[in-house]
Amino acid sequence: MIPRRAALAAPLAAALAAPAPARAQPRQAPRQGPRQAPLGPLPLPVKQDDSIAPGWQRDLLIRWGDRVAFDSAAWNPAAEDAEGAAGQFGWDARILALATPRLPATDGAPRAVLAVGHPHVDPAMAFPSGRDRPALAAALQGASLLNLERQGGRWVLVDGGFQSRRLGLATLCRLGQGSVRGLLGVGGGCVTPWGTLLLAEGDPGLWTRRIPGLDAAGYGFVAEMDPFDPQSLPAKRAALGRFPHGDVAATLAQDGRAVVYQTDRREGGYLFRFVSAGPATTEGALESGTLFVCRMQGESVSWIPLPPGAEPLGAAAAAGGTGFDTPCGLGLDPGKPRLLLACQGSPARPFGHVIELTAAGGDDAAPGATAALLFAAGPPGSSAARYGGPGLPPGSAWPVNPDTVTVDSHGRAWVGTDRGGRDTEQADALFGVALDGPGRGVPLPLYGAPRGAGVGGAAVSPEGGTIFIGVRHPGAGPGARFARPGTRWPDFQPDVPPRSAVVGVRG
Repeated sequence: MIPRRAALAAPLAAALAAPAPARAQPRQAPRQGPRQAPLGPLPLPVKQDDSIAPGWQRDLLIRWGDRVAFDSAAWNPAAEDAEGAAGQFGWDARILALATPRLPATDGAPRAVLAVGHPHVDPAMAFPSGRDRPALAAALQGASLLNLERQGGRWVLVDGGFQSRRLGLATLCRLGQGSVRGLLGVGGGCVTPWGTLLLAEGDPGLWTRRIPGLDAAGYGFVAEMDPFDPQSLPAKRAALGRFPHGDVAATLAQDGRAVVYQTDRREGGYLFRFVSAGPATTEGALESGTLFVCRMQGESVSWIPLPPGAEPLGAAAAAGGTGFDTPCGLGLDPGKPRLLLACQGSPARPFGHVIELTAAGGDDAAPGATAALLFAAGPPGSSAARYGGPGLPPGSAWPVNPDTVTVDSHGRAWVGTDRGGRDTEQADALFGVALDGPGRGVPLPLYGAPRGAGVGGAAVSPEGGTIFIGVRHPGAGPGARFARPGTRWPDFQPDVPPRSAVVGVRG
């Protein structure tokens, strides 16, 4: 579906081309009643501030330069140094996962750990001189783990929280029987059903060419760690493969084995699935198993096993894997056995789309699945756009270049768009999309990013009332730079540059 190697068959292809612990429980959890304000049509003009749907409120949780480590130095954007930046929230912001404790706190306060990736650093926007500073850039990337607590109906950041932690180039990681120093370009992640956090590294070449002395062979993996243990060492799981990851999503097979989906974030990239050899409850279940590549023919999906130890991209090509239009975000439905895949687009289909894959027999380890188009993005009425149900309501913004996707317990997908700061007639946004019922496939805006910013994913609070949203690279765009950004969001101070941030939108 949207493959480069072959045309799609039957209804799906037509839609895209049309003019207009012993045994895991299956993902069939009952739907919770909505605890969110309704969404409707909303225009999202490009402006210096952000936009929020009526009936919702926005809280600012953390920004670039705010401290993560309790002993971090105060942020000074005009005179940053690598030592200080290593303890601060990074330059970029991509929501990875929200982890909740298995047992409630003794004081009864709801708590969680929010994982946020910092995959990129743009010298023009991050440094006053506009010239790259590799050592500082390395300190500004990585990931942040943030303690959150619910107080008075709002989720707030716990300053100096016990599990708050900054991960980066200095972080010691396990790799096989040895170790490697550092996490690079973390842009994807998830919490697993067995209680760990997965962090997916992107293209290591983007950083190893920038930072002298780094061996690319140590990066480009998925790392696993305990988000609630501040001393946990991330373990890079070589069995899952080394390639430029876009995102990762984990679930359980019906027999209790671990299943991990991964995207290869390139134009023509692949969708992979890893199935562990043993049950997910065992220590190091992701150290051994089988890697598969997705082959799609019309609405039929086959998972093709790859040879053990083979280089994943070459093996996927040799196996006839389907190349997608820049596959990026992944989202698993907690209530049904289906996976959503957000594809940013390609020259042939520049607006992108979101695909739904339903596991055969409800088992994510099954040899096959079925595929359906949730929606194809683009301006309403264009030959590319395909929206479900009644279609987009008049006067509403529409998605372009979907980059991230998550699914909440109400059966609603949250799709974030990111055009990399390109100026267009509307802002990048987070859209809510029903997965069932008459409104299926109709994206309705919740949040519009400020000028130049993209939406770096979302996570839904445990009770469902708050959506945590990553706001990436505000003020970026053609000709923008540190001293002359497109906006100074969120501080709007003349001497403060725009800052990537995490906001909590509640309704």
